[in-house]
Amino acid sequence: MKIIKTAIADVILIRPEVFTDQRGDFRETYRDTRYKEAGIDCDFVQDNLVHSKKYAFRGMHFQIPPFEQAKLITMIKGEIIDFVTDLRKDSKTYLKTINIKMSAKDEDQLFIPTGFAHGYYVLSNEACVSYKVSSPYASDHQGGIRWNDPKLGLNELIKIPVLSEQDKALPTLDEVLAKYEF
Repeated sequence: MKIIKTAIADVILIRPEVFTDQRGDFRETYRDTRYKEAGIDCDFVQDNLVHSKKYAFRGMHFQIPPFEQAKLITMIKGEIIDFVTDLRKDSKTYLKTINIKMSAKDEDQLFIPTGFAHGYYVLSNEACVSYKVSSPYASDHQGGIRWNDPKLGLNELIKIPVLSEQDKALPTLDEVLAKYEF
């Protein structure tokens, strides 16, 4: 597997090795020892699979302690722009938001540690995203940041988002920071 560093040191883009022959192809999408060697030392406890349509935006979501989640995102189908915002107050990249274009064609995976808000915007007609998380979903511990908060800087890349009613009502970054400590 190929490890690609991002502008935030703890966020890691991964490209698994793909073996192709006349039957099709094969890839190993997760082996704990290989990922630990790459600096991803997580016990994943839940897998999620999400199908989305073009222009869907899901995010910017996070969970608060004790249910904060590290995530291993895997592209199954399509193409997205993935967004990650560092909410860890003691981090050198505190409040920095990065975006990473991810594609099933490239076999992309992305590791996001705890302490980040995460979301993605679908570029292809359809996208299928699988992700492992290090803590189970807990509705009483979920949170999020409004996608169009100018402090996130997503407006330049997201033009026509299709949003859930829940995501339309998310608070601003300042409101989140006043309420939670990461």
